[in-house]
Amino acid sequence: MALSMSLVALSIDSMLPALDSIGQSLGVENKNDQQLIIGFLFIGMAFGQLLFGPLSDSIGRRRSMLIGYLIFLIGSVMSIMANDINYMLFSRFLQGFGVAAPRVLSTAIIRDQYAGREMAKVMSFVLMMFILVPMLAPMFGQLILNLFNWQSIFIAVMLVAIISLCWYLLRQGETLALENRADFTVKRTRDALSTIFKNRRATGFSVTAGIVSAPFVFYLSSSQQLFQISYELAEWFPLFFAGLSLAFGCSSFVSGKFVMTLGMQKLVTAALKLLALISSLFVVVLVFFNGFPPLWITSIYLFFCFFCLGILFGNLNALAMEPLGHLAGIGAAIVGSLGTFISATLAVLIGLQFDGTVYPLTISFAIASLVSLILIGWIDKEKTCAVAA
Repeated sequence: MALSMSLVALSIDSMLPALDSIGQSLGVENKNDQQLIIGFLFIGMAFGQLLFGPLSDSIGRRRSMLIGYLIFLIGSVMSIMANDINYMLFSRFLQGFGVAAPRVLSTAIIRDQYAGREMAKVMSFVLMMFILVPMLAPMFGQLILNLFNWQSIFIAVMLVAIISLCWYLLRQGETLALENRADFTVKRTRDALSTIFKNRRATGFSVTAGIVSAPFVFYLSSSQQLFQISYELAEWFPLFFAGLSLAFGCSSFVSGKFVMTLGMQKLVTAALKLLALISSLFVVVLVFFNGFPPLWITSIYLFFCFFCLGILFGNLNALAMEPLGHLAGIGAAIVGSLGTFISATLAVLIGLQFDGTVYPLTISFAIASLVSLILIGWIDKEKTCAVAA
């Protein structure tokens, strides 16, 4: 599951050092438009999850996973052949649509076998195990770019996808029994949507996950511009990116260690409060440096941000899925799709404001964490009302 889910990170992070080369090759004039090469993969993934979740409830996890991988490979071939930005964006959309299968079905497969805090513990373990991928992917991409060209990065990712698919088919059995399968119909999808959106916890935590993820998606899209160009890191950028990614490994370990004793929601609330505090304080710091502080100061701030996000990602998804055990496949699809669509859309809007400084990133983290805390309070009102009744 870790390898399957890490294909998403590899499809994103290995491309980061090559965004400038891809943009120049495709004749992109506005550098901010290069961010769409990342953003469109997320948008495709948002739509793909809506298909593969309910499809897997009907035909099983394994066959659905195979279809998703095949679409991803087709999108990869098209990306290699791209000769203008529109063709590339469509190809990336297809890649995202296909990679939605391992993204959402990995969660559904885990949910088939675990629930509640046990599921959160497994998710934290999976996140910790594949944290090496976003750490190493930019270096992987930079190495290939130095030796060959940007098209070769897509070829390398395709090979990893093929290995991942073969390993999955050999090692992971079908987790959805025949008697638990459901027909893939419009009515069932509509009923599932109604059930989920009427559930305050499922909807609330899904929206929270999307909002708090948006600044991070923007970071992924703009990190090459900010650090490789504005901070003039050049080929040191992949090493810097990898160093910051260590924060996710640390937080995943902490989350897995304490989630069984403290509970998911306490960890989520604490992480959001810390993220809101440090981001608000850092906005003040930015004023003294005209939005462009020394690299070491920005690095410390981002390390703490990513530590908080590492705690939030796995636990928010688990909280959203907790009341949806009877809808594991389609539930994971809708929860994942809603969160991904929100984060991708907001990230594109934030990206339009990018001006070469750290202001857009910091302000977006501050606003996202504060809004998320308000949403957590709204979710808790349901519990308070239930107790009062």
